[in-house]
Formats: sequence, C-alpha cells, structure tokens
Amino acid sequence: MNQLLTLINTFWPISTDLKEGLGKLLHRDVLPRKHWLLQPGQRSDRIYFIEKGVVRGYYIKMGGQGDGKEVTSWFMRENDFIISIVSFYSRQPAQEYIELLEDCILWSITYDQLQQLYRDFPEFNAIGRLLTEKYYVLSEGRTQNLRMQAAPERYQQLVTDFPAIFQRVPLKYIASHLGISPETLSRLRGQRN
Repeated sequence: MNQLLTLINTFWPISTDLKEGLGKLLHRDVLPRKHWLLQPGQRSDRIYFIEKGVVRGYYIKMGGQGDGKEVTSWFMRENDFIISIVSFYSRQPAQEYIELLEDCILWSITYDQLQQLYRDFPEFNAIGRLLTEKYYVLSEGRTQNLRMQAAPERYQQLVTDFPAIFQRVPLKYIASHLGISPETLSRLRGQRN
C-alpha cells in the first residue's frame, strides 16, 4: 500500500486522516495471470492500482473482416490505475475484458467507497480530478497515435513508453494493440535491432 500512497502523494499532499481512511477501505488481491477482472456484461465496480504485474484491456471486434477478433486497447503496469471507465462511472455493464497478463498484486476500492472518500476527504476530490485528467490525456494520446501515426511511429512510441513490453507481453497482443499483423511487428522489431 505504501507504493500507492507515495504515488497519490505526488499529486496532492495526503493528510494522516486520509491515509487512515484509505487504509481501512483498500482491498489487496494477489491474482494469477490469465485472471479476468472484468468481462462483457459485468458491471465494473472497482478501480484498481497495480503494485506488481501487467494488465491489458481488450474487446472482441464484431462485424466485417474482423469478426470475433481480439483487439487490445491498452496495457498497464506497476504504478498504474485500471478501470473500465464507461462501465464504472455510468454503472452500466462493460463491453470489454480486463485480463491479467502476469501474476499481479492489486489494491482496489469500490465505486461506493470512492464516493465515500470524496465526501469524507475534500482533498481526495483534487487527487481524483488530477488522476482522471492524467488518464484521460493518456487515453486521448493513445487514440490519436493509432489514428494519426504510421505503424513504425506507433511501434516506436510504444517501445518508448513501455521499454520492457517485449519481455512481458505476448507479441500477438502487442500487434493487436498497434493494429498490425504479427509479421509486420516482427519486421519492425528486426529493423530496430
């Protein structure tokens, strides 16, 4: 939990009362790789912090030539927060999967606990806003890169952002995330080595 508190403290100073409040609410899970935190049709009720491990979000593309194909939306690792944003905040069923790619140590709170923290600790509203802004910008950046950059630039950006990705994530998921075939990914890797 200290890793999480240290990260939060970089956004906004944490009071002793807030630390104690978080300590009472945070739930620690040690889960195996290939475990799903969320599947389509389930409602996302927890926001997670990754102490250890790598997690991916993905969906199944329906219609057209990609019918039934997995498309990886994102990867998150240590010191990241994970959430199914639309499902969590709208309280509606999710349309995506969240899968652990490694054995993970996660800390989480529920939607209701998050709302309680906002009510009980005014400084937590600032922390929540700053974290939301950070991840919204990250999400928009990923979306823009996928739309506006060619495959070599998308590849280079991913390697810059997550240098150890090839040691931690299967190639098929990386290719899916970049919107390229595994063969194209192999060619790109060969050109960079």
